[in-house]
Amino acid sequence: MKFGGSSVADAACMRQVASLVREALPQAPLVVLSAMGKTTNGLFAAASAAERGDLPVALDQLKTLIQNHRRAADELFNNPEGSVPEALDHALTDAFGQIELLLRGVALLRELSPRSQDAIASFGEQLSTRIFAAFLRKEGCDAAWVDACAVMRTDGTFGEGQPQPESIRELAASVIAPLLGPGRVVVTQGYIGATEEGLTTTLGRGGSDYSAALLGAALAASEVQIWTDVEGVLTCDPRIVPGALPIPELSFAEAAELAAFGAKVLHPATIQPAVEAKIPVTVRHTQKPQGRFTTITGEVHSGRSVTALASRGPITVLTVSSSRMLAQSGFLARLFEVFGRLGVSVDLVATAEVSVSLTIEADAPLKVLLKELSAFATVKVAEDRAIVAVVGARLKQTAGLGSRIFGALADINIEMISMGANEINLSLVVERPQEHETLRRLHAALIEGGV
Repeated sequence: MKFGGSSVADAACMRQVASLVREALPQAPLVVLSAMGKTTNGLFAAASAAERGDLPVALDQLKTLIQNHRRAADELFNNPEGSVPEALDHALTDAFGQIELLLRGVALLRELSPRSQDAIASFGEQLSTRIFAAFLRKEGCDAAWVDACAVMRTDGTFGEGQPQPESIRELAASVIAPLLGPGRVVVTQGYIGATEEGLTTTLGRGGSDYSAALLGAALAASEVQIWTDVEGVLTCDPRIVPGALPIPELSFAEAAELAAFGAKVLHPATIQPAVEAKIPVTVRHTQKPQGRFTTITGEVHSGRSVTALASRGPITVLTVSSSRMLAQSGFLARLFEVFGRLGVSVDLVATAEVSVSLTIEADAPLKVLLKELSAFATVKVAEDRAIVAVVGARLKQTAGLGSRIFGALADINIEMISMGANEINLSLVVERPQEHETLRRLHAALIEGGV
């Protein structure tokens, strides 16, 4: 059971989560928590202020975080005077002291290394889980707290730690599994891990979902539940399309495409560990546990030609042209060698006789790329674009789908189209100001219109 930051934002939210955990006790739940809402952002802000040498601002940020966590603990234990269990009080005091020492060190050196940033950021999950585990025990639950750093083994890529599944499986079997059983609960942290040498790492923003899927796979869980603030995966972002609907069932492939192309409910990497272990993933609303939800499995799909829409932007489109492409071998190999060497991920690709168009993230090292590519080709750059993805298991088998898509977008300029790498994603590139209108029109034509 993974609960995000909005689900544990304050004492009232934690009480709701505790009630869900108590209901699940017969199933021997492992609970994976994010930091309390906005805590991670606060820790990053404090670290940045310390790096600038502005220690007073950094400590003010820390003071706010301390107050938020102390308030939540006091309310959970119904002690307005601030008296919490001694063990919890010591754990919180120790954590706050460690954060302050790290911030003072950063301010002294005026240097915030990725390693130091991970060490600071990791405390959000440590704090939320300490408070929550103590509250479960107060409520009479047999609750154990486990430091994820003892189980979630990663490499040394700070800020984007790469999990080591075999090591995680072995560690979970020795550290977590003995504590699990009907009527018992284990509480641990999402997002954070550690190297073999014990150095704290993070899995990247949104990594708590990934943590839950990795631990679920390692422990052969019957289900991975992602508890959040929406009733499952929706047909589109409801902030853009108010009429977006929950999707009862999704295939792993559909969910992975939606996640990779901008759906906010799931972290893209969440899907893969569950796919490999054949474990269903459900996405549920913490405040509406009896409401609608989405079940994601390896084979089931929505049954519709178009399941959902997603978008991601800003992205940049590069069009690389060279007469040397014509009837010549090796050009594409040379082209993609540049991207591989520079560590730049390419999303969409479309080819013509003497040119290749492709999309990259907006923060890619554009100047370096252009310098390298211009040595053997002409490059045109189109920035501030967006990818809009139409996802469904039966896109290629649906006659007239293209007509409906392009009819709905008759007066919107589509700069690039990609379909064919799989049968479930048709991606369009449009100017970013047209992104939301494109989504609204496609939702009306393809989903509300009943394709």
